[in-house]
Amino acid sequence: MTIPEHYRTVFRIYLRFAVIMLFMGLLTGILFQESAKKTPYSDILPAGVRLETVLYLALLHGHAFLIGVVIPLVTTWMLYLGLALGYAPVGRRPLVIGSWLYLPASVVVIALMIYKGYHFQLGVRNNNLDFRALHESLFFGNHALRAAVYGLTHTSMAVGLGTIAVSFWRSIKKD
Repeated sequence: MTIPEHYRTVFRIYLRFAVIMLFMGLLTGILFQESAKKTPYSDILPAGVRLETVLYLALLHGHAFLIGVVIPLVTTWMLYLGLALGYAPVGRRPLVIGSWLYLPASVVVIALMIYKGYHFQLGVRNNNLDFRALHESLFFGNHALRAAVYGLTHTSMAVGLGTIAVSFWRSIKKD
């Protein structure tokens, strides 16, 4: 089985990205644990309020692994398996477009989760227990900016993966 050159390039990029995000996922787990220690249970911060305070940082750890490690590795494995089973390779263009949409957007999504997690964490540490106010103050209270950034990153990730998935689906059709 020969692996096309554009596959080799995509594999190398995705595998490197997965390794970098593996370390990022581990780092976010440490950040969550250390930040949660700074927010102990107390009369002012009972269990439910504390959970809301650390929830976004807790979700960050799993999302970093899923978005940054699992999805790129599964995509790489899927493309390789298609070649191993004798299906036509996916073209260079869909792989490039899908990668350029997915990878940068996934980094921005993780950065947004870090921002939101620490926004809530630091807000509660500064005695602001009004979670609605904390949520409203994200992006300096600019709701349009928040919607645009979240919408563009999530849409870019979805379109990028969709481009690769549809192209792969077409490559494995029956002869």
